Amino acid sequence: MATQKKGILTKFYIVAAFMTLFLIAIVFRVFNIQYVQGDKYRKLSSERTIKQDTIYANKGNVYASDGNLLATSMSKYTIRMDVMAVKSSVFEKNMDALATSLSKMLGKSKTHYKQKLRGARKRKNRYLLIARNVGYNDYVKMKTFPIFKLGVYRGGFIAQQKTVRAHPIGKIAERTIGYDDFRGEVGVEGAFADYMQGVNGLRLKQKIAKGQWKPINDVNEKEPIDGRVVITTIDVNIQDITHHALLRQLEYFEADHGCAVVMDVETGEIKAISNLGRTSKGTYYEKRNYAVWENHEPGSTFKLASLMVALDDKVIDTSTVIDTKKGVLFVNKKKIEDSHKGGYGKISAARVLEVSSNVGIVKIIKKHYDKNPKKFVDKIKHFGLSDKTGVKIKGEGRPYIPNPKEKTWSKISLEWMAWGYGVSLTPLQILTFYNAVANNGKVVKPRFIKELRVGNKTEKVFKKVVLKERIASQTTLNKVRKVLENVVRKGTAENIYSPNFSMAGKTGTAKKWIPKYKNKEGKTVYGHYSNKHYVASFAGFFPADTPKYSCIVVVHDQKK
Repeated sequence: MATQKKGILTKFYIVAAFMTLFLIAIVFRVFNIQYVQGDKYRKLSSERTIKQDTIYANKGNVYASDGNLLATSMSKYTIRMDVMAVKSSVFEKNMDALATSLSKMLGKSKTHYKQKLRGARKRKNRYLLIARNVGYNDYVKMKTFPIFKLGVYRGGFIAQQKTVRAHPIGKIAERTIGYDDFRGEVGVEGAFADYMQGVNGLRLKQKIAKGQWKPINDVNEKEPIDGRVVITTIDVNIQDITHHALLRQLEYFEADHGCAVVMDVETGEIKAISNLGRTSKGTYYEKRNYAVWENHEPGSTFKLASLMVALDDKVIDTSTVIDTKKGVLFVNKKKIEDSHKGGYGKISAARVLEVSSNVGIVKIIKKHYDKNPKKFVDKIKHFGLSDKTGVKIKGEGRPYIPNPKEKTWSKISLEWMAWGYGVSLTPLQILTFYNAVANNGKVVKPRFIKELRVGNKTEKVFKKVVLKERIASQTTLNKVRKVLENVVRKGTAENIYSPNFSMAGKTGTAKKWIPKYKNKEGKTVYGHYSNKHYVASFAGFFPADTPKYSCIVVVHDQKK
């Protein structure tokens, strides 16, 4: 019996020893976790249940020169509810009033919201969706609703904020106002992206379920700071007129795309810019910034530069007679002809520009510069036509003016340049040249920005930049301005003449170059100028005697 008791005691001691060792191991493990590795595990726990959520700052606003808002950041909210955070007594007492408030704001019936709330309570839903894309004013109002006004923990009110960019004037000038997002950096917003970016805020959130987080506090740990403000040169009234005038013409002619720009003659400020491209459905929208980006052969609007070279070099006068004969001329077996059948016969150099005689302008340039084409090209470059304007907006097209020293220079390059072929310019570059003519020879840089602001304080003012003080003599400028006025009064643009309002300018129609391609039959069609695809344009200024604004309109591939 004693031996049996001794055996039982031995087993008991062994079990007790094991239990003691096990208890010691547990205590050691708890001590190790709590004190030795405590910081590590507390950090892991915090990382898995609490996170720092970034509150993105609003980008700075973009304004028109007259104070109209062009682009702004708007807060939108997704409202959710943790129904389990609300005490049963509070829920039952106020649920009916909450459903009534939600019904009045969101439109669905009171019964719908009562059923939704009760159903969520039964399912123990801690992340019930109430509404998406709620505006700031409605968000503030919802915070005062029954139950919601108790806050995050007692009322279960969860608000998730996001910021969206809005253009109060709609799609007008959208491409120039631009954006800075997944699509890239475009327009004013793209050019000043860093400047307009604010300082992000911070808010702590706690995990309440898989993939579901709610704010820990009713206030942010760090408030975001909005970005700085950009004031543009755009005038909303001029912009509206320009946009709709261009749109009407594109729709009427069923054109592929087009642009229109209005510039202040003295300062170079862009008062309006519209770029519209056609969709497959026949509607138009701001597809590309054609005015800044797209270079093309200008055609007859370039004839002004050709005439100015000859006038400024004094090899002709506006009264010099040019024999256009029957309107057909061959240069190295290449045909040049006037649009007017039968030609214009003998006309003055001024009349050559007024009626846009291809033969006339080519004869002038060929006669006086054929033996020294570099002299002609150098003068064109002196006008600034070989230079980019250097506008802040990204993506400006590079101008191309042929050089006699290049391998691509041919026996017809000079003559083709004379009437606007073989050269390549953007609408804004052409406009800058015409603006210089209106501005007594002074080339001013086109400008989209007036100033930058921090709050109500002006940080930087963008002043007028003069690129060239004078491109031609005053005598030459006076003569061509009078000729451009007559283009409208009795030339190719007489259809827009008004006895009540003086204008000056030049029309242009250029055939489009079609690169080599294979047709449906698989045959190679070599590069050629199309008789079906055109670029039509007008560049000028008004009033003619004391120019205030210069403008250009370019329309591509009109079907009518």
